[in-house]
Amino acid sequence: MHELHDRALGAYLGFAIGDALGATVEFMRPREIALQYGVHRDMLGGGWLKLARGQVTDDTTMSLALGDALLRGGGSALQALDQGKDALVHEIALSYVQWLKSRPVDCGNTCRRGIQRYLNEATLAGPYNPGDAGNGALMRNLPAALVTLGQDTLLASLSLAQARLTHNHPLSDAATLGLGRLLQRLLLGADQASNTHWVSQWVQEHAAFRFTPYKGRATAYVVDTVQTVLHHFILHQDFETAMITTVNQGDDADTTGALLGMLAGARCGASRLPQRWLKRLQAPTVQAITAQTQALLALQTHRPANL
Repeated sequence: MHELHDRALGAYLGFAIGDALGATVEFMRPREIALQYGVHRDMLGGGWLKLARGQVTDDTTMSLALGDALLRGGGSALQALDQGKDALVHEIALSYVQWLKSRPVDCGNTCRRGIQRYLNEATLAGPYNPGDAGNGALMRNLPAALVTLGQDTLLASLSLAQARLTHNHPLSDAATLGLGRLLQRLLLGADQASNTHWVSQWVQEHAAFRFTPYKGRATAYVVDTVQTVLHHFILHQDFETAMITTVNQGDDADTTGALLGMLAGARCGASRLPQRWLKRLQAPTVQAITAQTQALLALQTHRPANL
């Protein structure tokens, strides 16, 4: 269990590191980043959101909102979800509502529209929308993967339920569940060779996400996001190298950085995260992530057989 906790905490703190590091260069193009920073590698804050150094964005705060809802619901609510009951999904929706009312530093248009729909209609999903193929549902799903470890059916139910509160698009669904499954493989200690093979098989089944040859697009379109994250995750085994090359792609760099950090952080564990970045994350964020990671792992209703 110690190794699992180290990987899980590495995933969540790695996620926050990528969020805070990438936010500085969000919406910039690689050439603009090179002209201003050379290679962007320091956690500076700033960017279009004018963040403080070490401050995270909606990627991390929405993830924490999802985790809080899961903890409030508890194991019984997770089991009820597995039986087709939706009380936990309403709890998650209410958590997103409270998050939006807290005036977060940023909120994507699709997330905002979905939360407002829930406020107005109390519906847990809108109709299919071709504009819902953004990365907003994918970016916040980490807590769902932690709490359902070893329970693939429940992972799918929870991931898609929380995703469709704001995003109803098959590409969003596929990405959210696919990266959730990859994260769980990493948490359970799968090695690089087997993960590379798994990714290869997954992109064969979901051809839109093929990333070879890599096209260099890192926008908030969920296909671009996933291609960027998987390309750098597979290419670079070192956390710092993978992170720097990812965020220097610019565009939606806080989200690509966060998701890369999630996967690479699970691969290396919290104990091997770069201390110079970890120490610059704002202390309340680190404290919230540390407490939530431990609580979510403790909430698991089924312990994987290979732990």
